[in-house]
Amino acid sequence: MAELKIGEQSKPRFEFRSFGQCFCEQHKRMARLSVPVPEKVWERTSDEIYIISKKNDINNTKIRGGKMDIKTYVQTVDGLEQWNPLMKGEFPISREVLEKEVFPAFMVEMPALDKDTYTLDEFLAMVKANPDLAAVRVHKQRFGYMVNNTICEVGNVLINGAKVVTINSESTEIEDIKKTIADCGLEGVENINYLQAIKRVIGMIDKPLANE
Repeated sequence: MAELKIGEQSKPRFEFRSFGQCFCEQHKRMARLSVPVPEKVWERTSDEIYIISKKNDINNTKIRGGKMDIKTYVQTVDGLEQWNPLMKGEFPISREVLEKEVFPAFMVEMPALDKDTYTLDEFLAMVKANPDLAAVRVHKQRFGYMVNNTICEVGNVLINGAKVVTINSESTEIEDIKKTIADCGLEGVENINYLQAIKRVIGMIDKPLANE
């Protein structure tokens, strides 16, 4: 089997991810079990904006560096989620893309669009005006690992300033992820994707995170 490389696109990957206040012991195990990884993924930081919709849990929309990325949920197998790219776009963004791809992905009423293109600020203003949408600022500090040939990370995440911790393992191979979950002491921990975690933190969903 071809080795999975961090940062390399391959067939759609399955993912285990969770969010909570501390995965200290699991992080320690993950770091010790990891093979050496490229220096560029030792530690990465990014600032992103997630567009969260009350009407939709299957399309994950984020904006980073002036670019919009939407992934769509495909299936869950053995408790692991698989997501596929749905669209990628850049700002300024065309009215056609907003009408045909972006707002349909949110599953909300289409705003009146009277311009040919929209800047990021104009788009965020439309999001803010819609009671079913929220633009949530997310800062990530991520530490990359590789365990059992799965791409892993532990991240300190600020969701509108609220600090939580995330831990994950992803691969095209389900059995490799399940072994990593067991090896890192994550068995029985709830699988929570970014959409769900953000909705819980901002109060759109009335549920706690995994280890609260």
